[in-house]
Amino acid sequence: MKQRSRSTFALPLLLAVGTLTVAGAAYADEKEKNGKAEMAAAAKVTIDQAVKTASDKVSGKIIEAELEKKHNKLVWEVEVVTAENKVMEVHIDADTGAVIYVEEEKAKSTKSPKMR
Repeated sequence: MKQRSRSTFALPLLLAVGTLTVAGAAYADEKEKNGKAEMAAAAKVTIDQAVKTASDKVSGKIIEAELEKKHNKLVWEVEVVTAENKVMEVHIDADTGAVIYVEEEKAKSTKSPKMR
């Protein structure tokens, strides 16, 4: 009888822990969304303005624009692929619209295991 009563309590406990884990992940996603919304509300420069500024600074195709906290301030990070197939990152102050700096994105290792 003791064995059965332990399993009777174990299943609801496992279900509760699983529910808390899922709720915790959902809370983290909601917190991230709220953080992004707060950053967007704080940015005086729009994504369209940031993309135009980046295009004026580096010619090529815009492939990504993201609002981030860098350099202790809110920054638009715009990635541009140049005619030479280099990926350049243009960091733009989201408060003033000024270009903070431009750098070539570091190449990521794309080595894959050899197939036999």
